[in-house]
Amino acid sequence: MTSKFLRLFLAAAVLFAISAFAQTGSAATPSSPAAPAASAATPAPAPAMTGTKVGAINIEGAIFGSNEGRRDIEALGKKFEPKQNELKSQNDELESLKKQLTTQQDKLSEDALATLKKQIESKQKLFDRAVQDAQEEFGTQQQEIANRVLQKMAPIVVKYAQENGFGLIIDTSKPWPQSPILMAGEGMDLTKAVVDLYNAQSGVPAPTTGAAAKPPAPKPATGAGATKPAAPKQ
Repeated sequence: MTSKFLRLFLAAAVLFAISAFAQTGSAATPSSPAAPAASAATPAPAPAMTGTKVGAINIEGAIFGSNEGRRDIEALGKKFEPKQNELKSQNDELESLKKQLTTQQDKLSEDALATLKKQIESKQKLFDRAVQDAQEEFGTQQQEIANRVLQKMAPIVVKYAQENGFGLIIDTSKPWPQSPILMAGEGMDLTKAVVDLYNAQSGVPAPTTGAAAKPPAPKPATGAGATKPAAPKQ
């Protein structure tokens, strides 16, 4: 589920969502009659964080740990089940051909052997490309889910921080050394509190299943001469 690209996307989306929340709050405040018209175009300041406490939140975990995020990612997994089955069939066919090459290469004529190797190479390329395309499509739709949930979750994070005296909140979605955060104690973690508030606000019930969606990535073909399909992006 996680990937470097998704994490970078979420980091940018957090800034955008919080900025949008600040601008919305600013727009709701009546402007002074004497204020110049040009002031309407002035960028809104970031939400005021006057507290002194430091908190931590796993944004990615909060998004996909919420009832809405879980529901949507599970639905995405079901949507991709036919594609996973299709890729598994292609992989099984490749594995069968490679097994045939291993067991019969000494018995096949030179032309038959060359034809079989060419067939394997062609099918391998098609399979690798199909896996890559499926993973990219899955990742794009996963990001759409994350963005949709985050747009509604960001104001909750800001409001919670303001009401509970937090002046700094760090994102622990990425482990060290991918992020500068070496560790964060459980007492600092606000993820569950934010998720609980979001679930209450969204009204989405908890999914009945606990299976997490995974990008299409069937088991690579094995056997002599097997070439592994493109690995999922990290």
